[in-house]
Amino acid sequence: MKVAFLFPGQGAQKVGMGQELFESSNAARAAFLAADKALDEPLSKLIFEGPDDRLTLTANTQPAIVTVSLAALSAFREKTDLMPDFVAGHSLGEFSALVAAGAMAFEDAVRVTRARGTFMQEAVPPDQGAMAAILGDLSPETIASICEKVSQGEVVSPANFNAPGQVVISGHKGAVERAGAALAEAGAKKVIPLEVSAPFHCKLMEPAAKRLETVLKMVAFTDIKVPVVTNVEASPNRDAGRIPELLVRQVTAPVRWVESMRTMLDAGVKTFIEFGPGNVLAGLLKRIDKSAQAFSVSTPGGLEKALETLNKV
Repeated sequence: MKVAFLFPGQGAQKVGMGQELFESSNAARAAFLAADKALDEPLSKLIFEGPDDRLTLTANTQPAIVTVSLAALSAFREKTDLMPDFVAGHSLGEFSALVAAGAMAFEDAVRVTRARGTFMQEAVPPDQGAMAAILGDLSPETIASICEKVSQGEVVSPANFNAPGQVVISGHKGAVERAGAALAEAGAKKVIPLEVSAPFHCKLMEPAAKRLETVLKMVAFTDIKVPVVTNVEASPNRDAGRIPELLVRQVTAPVRWVESMRTMLDAGVKTFIEFGPGNVLAGLLKRIDKSAQAFSVSTPGGLEKALETLNKV
């Protein structure tokens, strides 16, 4: 049986996430405390108590989700020594995946994602960028072509290929609105503006990418023990030397999630375990391949369900 570990990105956060694991697992508790120490501030208190408007600040959200995701993984590893055949993370989640693969220290991931979140937030002035989800049967190629046609010198392009029939576009606010109208006219079932603090995964994030590159030069990456299916290439990376380049490119490039999942499915993976808040990735997987088995580990109950099923195989 081949297994992959998945890690969510920004948008999965909510006040109180991970608190049950903190209270029930010594390993999970240690992860939260290590994050507090790495940032020299009580991040865990913000995660558990809010307020929500502070937790949803990108500079806080990113290290918070990484912390909860890896705390969930730590609780899992308290119970089993099962190693995955692949790991992957959606956008921000790629940092959690790298830690899971043994290529990056947990504390470095927390500190770097705090910087990454800050850089992404500061890359575009407030209210100048936007993102929208495009639902329906339009092909990714059609969506990209229409975005290019209506750009009028501004930026708008696909940012996330999440599932069949679900593509997110990103860019200047006016360009995203024009693209949304044109895509609706071309047959999109729904165009849903997203409540985001910045237009992620597009060229407007280039200032953030450059600043992140500088930070990553100070991080010591080690050998990758488990292949990491990257957002940028949707293929397994086993070369630690390529990690910084791929993480920098990821800031402005679209998240190729459908292709990433199919890479693992084609390699024989049938069981996927999502570590972190919510179950968004498990839901997307079911839209990509209904026959795949997906578990979400964000609570003690979710952990026990995953372990129980794995032990039967």
